[in-house]
Amino acid sequence: TTGNVGTQDPNLSRTQLAQIRREEELAALAEMGIPGGHYVNLGYDDGLLEFEDRKAVVENLVRSIRKIRPDVLFAFDPGKRYQRWHKSDHRTAAYLAADAARAAMWRLLFEGQIIQEGLREYMIPEYLFYDSAKEDENTWVDISEFVEKRINAGAKYVSQFGPGWKSYKPNLSETELKQLKESVRESVRMKNGKPIEGFRYYKGLPDSIGK
Repeated sequence: TTGNVGTQDPNLSRTQLAQIRREEELAALAEMGIPGGHYVNLGYDDGLLEFEDRKAVVENLVRSIRKIRPDVLFAFDPGKRYQRWHKSDHRTAAYLAADAARAAMWRLLFEGQIIQEGLREYMIPEYLFYDSAKEDENTWVDISEFVEKRINAGAKYVSQFGPGWKSYKPNLSETELKQLKESVRESVRMKNGKPIEGFRYYKGLPDSIGK
């Protein structure tokens, strides 16, 4: 989504917030060394993804999968054996990602992309699901080498965290920025004394993502 709703600042419009969120996303990507040209946003309204035309959203996601042909899909965990609870957009995105991964591998689903757009069916080989139930996590990545970049990237989301949540301003004071970075640092998970990111790793047919 464009993130155009998530603020407590009464002076921001949805259009203004969408532009701010885009700029924050691009700044965070730059901090991580990811080119801005890799940023793709499908433009759906924040908080309302579950009410969009599901077929149309899956079709858009399938198009991206067939174009990019990713080695790994990162997505919210739809759940293993049971539906994983997430807030509205995250919950919906988890299932849409799984459904799109399945549809992308079948040539006769959204065949217009293949006939008219020159794309080809594609099966994503591996999956890393995040925000999983802790008992379902099976992969932990040591991010010691990148933790400062992660913190600096997180601090780019001024409108979402810290004082910008209620009263947005593009440039924080040194004290505010330090506090924001410290807040992001506190959110970093530790395992065996090292900063990590935890995932549920899956490899195989998308039909069995939740098994």
